[in-house]
Amino acid sequence: MASEPPPVKRKVVPRRNRAGPTDITDPMLRQEVRRAIVWIGIAALFALAILLAHALLVIFAGMVFAAMVDGGARLLERVLPIGRGWRVGIVLACTAVFLLWTAYFAGSQIAAQAAELPATIGAQSQRIIAWLQSRGFAIDVHDVQNFAQEAVGGVGQLTSAVGGIIGAVTTVFLIIVLGIYFALEPRLYRRGLAWMMPVDSRDYFEGTAQLMGSSLRRLMAGRLLGMGVEGIATWLFLQIYGVPLAALLGLLTGLLAFLPNIGAPISGLLMVLVGFSGGPDMGIYCIIVYVVVQTVDGYLIVPMVARKTVDLAPAVVLGAQLIMGILFGILGLALADPLVAMIKIWLERGAARNEEADFA
Repeated sequence: MASEPPPVKRKVVPRRNRAGPTDITDPMLRQEVRRAIVWIGIAALFALAILLAHALLVIFAGMVFAAMVDGGARLLERVLPIGRGWRVGIVLACTAVFLLWTAYFAGSQIAAQAAELPATIGAQSQRIIAWLQSRGFAIDVHDVQNFAQEAVGGVGQLTSAVGGIIGAVTTVFLIIVLGIYFALEPRLYRRGLAWMMPVDSRDYFEGTAQLMGSSLRRLMAGRLLGMGVEGIATWLFLQIYGVPLAALLGLLTGLLAFLPNIGAPISGLLMVLVGFSGGPDMGIYCIIVYVVVQTVDGYLIVPMVARKTVDLAPAVVLGAQLIMGILFGILGLALADPLVAMIKIWLERGAARNEEADFA
């Protein structure tokens, strides 16, 4: 009679080491779960970025303001060999003096002109509508009046902002405070962000951050230069000919120059409408002034800045402005250009890093 095989002894695993209901033992399934977790994490980060988009945009605006302050401090370093803190303080003091002077100038001289601007634009719109109707164009006067009222309302809001009645004071205050902190200790914040990166990526991040900072400083310096040239030149040329509202149009032209591709047509339209209120000769003169100022800015200042910063395609910038303007209003519209420039630098640096890895 055959003997029965001895019983198989099973290895007793302690309870604390046993697989639980949530443990995944299959290596392939475990890899797929990890991939799913990565994609879920990316989607969560994307949703969090949308939720915190306004706050992130305010932080970026603080960085842009800090870049302008830092650029001014670096320029002062060439003539004033003093500490960085003192140079930043001088730039901030000059900025405060300029803003106070602008508010006083707007309140004392431009306020009266701002009150005349809506009436002038309305009267000129009526003349244009009447001229088009006499030529056979079927134009609904009520629709045009509603559009003109909205446009005048937007101009009035901009003029009020110039005069010191600024909306969203808290946002502006946060941008200024963040910009001051970033400008005083830029390396502190760069080191903090680099510390959160993997060790092998810290040098790459440092190089990218420095390149972004340099490009942003030059981009903002060129933007401020263009604003000054357009605003002062427009005011002088219009004042010489005796165009009404010359000071207001010069100030609006300078401010709107901060918005490439969009600001220039708006300021030009306002200039031409006001010019034709004084007659055909004055209107043609305003057109000539607009063409000359924009030609100098477009063919002299912009190329000079583009050679030293990030050369951006106008269509890309315009598309980003439209998207950012719809999503975040005037703040997104103003920051679309520097944001696109920083993204381009980041992508170019990433592409260069990948090429070096392929050849290594």
